Amino acid sequence: AVITVPAYFNDSQRQATRDAGRIAGLNVLRIINEPTSAALSYGLQNGRSQKIMVYDFGGGTFDVSIIEINDGLIEVLATAGDNHLGGDDMDLKVAQWLSDQFREINQIDLSRDQTAWQRILEAAEKAKKELSIAGSTIVNLPFITQGREGALHLDLTLDRMTFNGLIQPLIDRTKAAVNTAIHDAGIPSRDLGMVLLVGGSTRIPAVAHQVRSLTGIEPSRNINPDECVAMGAAVQAETLTGGKIVLSGSSEQVILMDVTPLTLAIETVGAVSTPLVPRNTTIPTRYSKVFTTAAPFQTSVDIHVLQGERPMARDNKTIGRFRLSGIKAAPAGVPQIEVSFDIDASGILKVSAKDLASGREQSIVITENGKMSDAEIERAMADAVKYASMDGIRKEFIALRNEANSLLAKTEQALASMGKTLDKAEKKQVKSDCSALRKSLNRVKVNDLREEDLAQVRAAKETLEQSAAHLISLS
Repeated sequence: AVITVPAYFNDSQRQATRDAGRIAGLNVLRIINEPTSAALSYGLQNGRSQKIMVYDFGGGTFDVSIIEINDGLIEVLATAGDNHLGGDDMDLKVAQWLSDQFREINQIDLSRDQTAWQRILEAAEKAKKELSIAGSTIVNLPFITQGREGALHLDLTLDRMTFNGLIQPLIDRTKAAVNTAIHDAGIPSRDLGMVLLVGGSTRIPAVAHQVRSLTGIEPSRNINPDECVAMGAAVQAETLTGGKIVLSGSSEQVILMDVTPLTLAIETVGAVSTPLVPRNTTIPTRYSKVFTTAAPFQTSVDIHVLQGERPMARDNKTIGRFRLSGIKAAPAGVPQIEVSFDIDASGILKVSAKDLASGREQSIVITENGKMSDAEIERAMADAVKYASMDGIRKEFIALRNEANSLLAKTEQALASMGKTLDKAEKKQVKSDCSALRKSLNRVKVNDLREEDLAQVRAAKETLEQSAAHLISLS
């Protein structure tokens, strides 16, 4: 398998992704960046020499990469991004707006009701998608909660102008990354021949408008923003397993050259972060630096490896802490310890150390946050088998919960449209069964799930299915 990750993933996140693939039983050949993968997909049909920008705005992350295509070579010149910016944040903005409007009218805060809030989030995502092609949309959620005088419904109209106003601060956050990537690539934006939009969030007109204003280029929609990353990964997998793939207009087999997204540094005296491998260094790469002791007669040296762009060590991500022991006692500054950094094609860092005085080479174990040892990976695989039964119950409950919520929505919609024609006793029974199913769902604790919890929800769902069958058929 070739697995893609956001370009701005750090070493810990890449290693965790590789470990997750291994736990799933996959032979992970390579971890590659999503924008790079998209460029590879684009290059299959557009292999002429050019510089392109890949603007990747997905559900949870944002990345931008400047990439050069030249005679079968796809080389990443620079990359930047934000791992905490995506379409989910837009959904949250819209959901909060819907909740605020409802609270102004009814003085009830729906964000405190887990079931209602989940329905609002789903409606917000749907509204976002509809506003990508329409000027306005109606958000209608019947029986969203109970008021003093009975059931309350959420029925609001959201237009594109209001929606754009809600999400504009999020879109504005992409400017810094775009400018950083162009600056680091060392090219003016006028040298870009193409801008590719990748990720579902780029379907929003306001996002495309932002790209046009930042680059002066009309973004290309020649590739599917939802599929191109997976297609590029498949191309890379083919080349890694011996297949020969050439870009359109080239006779050479495709070669992919990626970069490291963040600077690698060492903490030095004064808690300063001293850069060793600058961000956007082409990978794979190897870098060595000689260190020495800061105090007289030290027999060990602690090395703190960091990843990030901040000048002080505490503000960057800790990749590992290493201790080289067995150094011959000597005055400060005399011992020479060569530390080598190897970054492989997946962007994963490995470290080794050598005492130049004795010639002895020692391997150093990386104890980074988020990285799993072989033993931990084996334990995780064993746990997957050990807890398969519990995981099965959780999976079954999630499916049951989704079915129950769908049934509640259908029933409440039918009550809203056909309730006046129903027999009072039947209507009362349906409402009572809806309430019982909702209560049984709210009582369940997913982290402490029991078979009897599942049985209660299933029974409440079946009861509602029976009592509401006539009503739903009429609607």
